[in-house]
Amino acid sequence: MTRPTPAERLEAIVEQGLCIGCGVCRSIAGSDTVAVTLTETGYQQPVVIGELDHSTVDTIYDVCPGVRVDGPTGAAAGRGATIDPVWGPWRRIVRSWAADPDVRYEGSTGGVLTALGQYVLRTGLVDVVLHTRPSVDDPTGGEPTLSSTEADVFRSGGSRYGPAAPLRDIAEVLDLGRPFAVIAKPCDIAALANLARHDERVDELVRYRLTMVCGGIGPPAFTDGFLERIGIDRHDLTAFRYRGRGCPGPTRAETAVRVEERHYLDFWGDDESMWSLPWRCKICPDGIGELADIAAADTWPGGSPTRDGSETDPGTNAVIARTTAGLELLEAAARDGALTIECDIGPDDMSVYQPHQVRKKHAVAPRLAGIADMGRITPRFTGLRLDELAATSPPDVNERQRAGTRDRIRIGKATEPTPRARPNSPS
Repeated sequence: MTRPTPAERLEAIVEQGLCIGCGVCRSIAGSDTVAVTLTETGYQQPVVIGELDHSTVDTIYDVCPGVRVDGPTGAAAGRGATIDPVWGPWRRIVRSWAADPDVRYEGSTGGVLTALGQYVLRTGLVDVVLHTRPSVDDPTGGEPTLSSTEADVFRSGGSRYGPAAPLRDIAEVLDLGRPFAVIAKPCDIAALANLARHDERVDELVRYRLTMVCGGIGPPAFTDGFLERIGIDRHDLTAFRYRGRGCPGPTRAETAVRVEERHYLDFWGDDESMWSLPWRCKICPDGIGELADIAAADTWPGGSPTRDGSETDPGTNAVIARTTAGLELLEAAARDGALTIECDIGPDDMSVYQPHQVRKKHAVAPRLAGIADMGRITPRFTGLRLDELAATSPPDVNERQRAGTRDRIRIGKATEPTPRARPNSPS
């Protein structure tokens, strides 16, 4: 059997539905070899544009969070942290929000991540913050940005459910040699942890890793369906907000001549069964951000808002301080007036607010077994207690998860086309 070429090996990650569009592969291979760009599917995906070798692809496989996530070790899982079977290492969990009412109002939930991004700049703990802002080319997506002022962080606040590639330029950011914080999805934070094995500058320069507890990104086709229902063409958009200005606040689409707002649930649907997620999000081992210093979550009992009250709810985050650095940052931000802490809570409260995370954490191991049954690339997810959690589920439940995974693969629900750049797509 002929060995796949380096390009085919990289493309296989995308074709088998494992790419989450973080962009780290571009920094590993070099921008003259791999472009991370909008493809024909609407995702940000790697496209090979130069000579790629097997050694580089080996490194990409070791770093790509689509195929490898290792749970926290060392300081993150060491003395002083409690390890919850589902929620992982934690030192303190609180209900909190941004003390600045404007930050709280504009933020996705209670504005905690925005407030922390501003705080680390204001106090000189970092020089810049790497996060995402709305894309200039496609307002439903995002693009990486470096913020050096509190105003920059504020302008880039809010959820990005569309493609964003926040680590596309991480090599260039590390080349600056300046201490920085990262605000990104848990899978992006996992990519950073993987990259640190190959580039010691990651641990030297990334002072804070901040994340949201993530239910998954929205497929571009799902967003297109929403826009079609409200009668707006994606190409006419001048701005798009998934949520914010209340908790969750409205989903808002703007063109040059009109504005349409709908309830957040009109975008996602009224219950979890209506969510449309990429395949990699359905097998996510760490939507809760175990590798971050701080993770911030929604606090809706049952895991979803209702249709009453989002206009007047100012928003409250559940905030997990996982590391010593995260705990010190949380408490300093509260002491200095950047955050308001309402009360302490625990993992049981998190399970009430985020029951879908509990269900997924139990389901990952049998889903991985289903992938292996089909002879596909089977992601390496270690140190996250996945087998132990699966062992607490009834055998028939695990078998249904395993068989359901095989069925999804057979009918093409876990498959993407070979990535091809859209004409004139920026890289």
